[in-house]
Amino acid sequence: MSSALALPPAGPSVTEAPFASPAGRTWTDETVLAETTAIADGPLGAAASKIDHGAYPLDIMGRLGDAGALGVHLDRHGARVGLAIAAMQAASRACGATGFLMWCHDVCGLYLERSGNPALSGAFLDDHVAGRTFGGTALSNPMKAFAGIEPILLRARRVPGGYRVSGMLPWVSHIGAGQYCGAIAGVLGAGDAISHEIMFLLRCDRAELRPCPHFSGMEGTSTWGVRLDEYFVGQDDLIADPARPFIGGIRGAFILLQCGMGLGVAEGSLDAMLAVEETLGHVNQFLDDRPDTVAAELAELRARVMRLAETPYDGSTDYLIDVLDARAQTAELALRASQSALLHQGARGYLMSAAPQRRVREAHFVAIVTPAIKHLRWEMARLSREVLPSGTGVGGRA
Repeated sequence: MSSALALPPAGPSVTEAPFASPAGRTWTDETVLAETTAIADGPLGAAASKIDHGAYPLDIMGRLGDAGALGVHLDRHGARVGLAIAAMQAASRACGATGFLMWCHDVCGLYLERSGNPALSGAFLDDHVAGRTFGGTALSNPMKAFAGIEPILLRARRVPGGYRVSGMLPWVSHIGAGQYCGAIAGVLGAGDAISHEIMFLLRCDRAELRPCPHFSGMEGTSTWGVRLDEYFVGQDDLIADPARPFIGGIRGAFILLQCGMGLGVAEGSLDAMLAVEETLGHVNQFLDDRPDTVAAELAELRARVMRLAETPYDGSTDYLIDVLDARAQTAELALRASQSALLHQGARGYLMSAAPQRRVREAHFVAIVTPAIKHLRWEMARLSREVLPSGTGVGGRA
């Protein structure tokens, strides 16, 4: 059953001008969203349970790439970040794991395009955008390291022609044989102190991939531990050197794109509530977070995200705080909506084959994936202190 909150056009954050795909197709806003929704309502929805239990949907990702859903956020395809979020929402409404894979793929494409490296931003990026090749992101640890939460795990040292990188990352998603991901390593300088960081394309065929422990859900995201031992990074695979200014330039877009996951899981939960309204509405009326409440909050939050998507590279502190808060709000809404959907459906929603219990676990993932809710709040508090230092009566940067 369709939710009361129909997916409207992505709004003023996306352009109506057509853009040609790498294969020569025209990716208009309408065709991208229509084809993504058709995939979500058809093969993706049918496969969601299998994906949750371990099926890695590269065939569906390929179809999403062909539809334009994996590339419209890039400058070369109109910088339509709002449309990319809307497409991710449409997919996540059916399957949160696939929405997460889309985000991994989207930000990897962002790294490649923004690298300015011809070896990464030409035909290689075209194949990535079209879903002919696949790659993710290994930035969970570096993002937390940059925030002072944990140490950086990959270490690099200069060698003739590039760097040698060693270390272990506990989990990286949307990778496998023949695939790749963006990664960051700290460069060891005098006294083995880290002088700066580099960002590079990590090619999985040259790394050791180790199986991860079983997760409680979203097993179809092809998540592996990655070990590097003297892994060589040459100029053709460098994304940024140094890495921190690069990350600072894309951080807002990196975080904002994740909102598509939370919005989609919340909307799928709303669908589940409405599906039983006719038969159980007389008793469900006594529950909190009823469909009309969730629909109104979802519409308001989505509109806010779309406004932020109009300026994804705004470097101001105020803008970044707004992005962090919107991302936290999408996670919190997904948590509330998914729990309410399970309560609305009762025992039928608690079956292992039922979508509501799957969405509860998907919502938990949205809340803990980097940046997790606690990380988001940490960053908002830090940035707020910089804007308004304690002990002062007026604003101003510290």
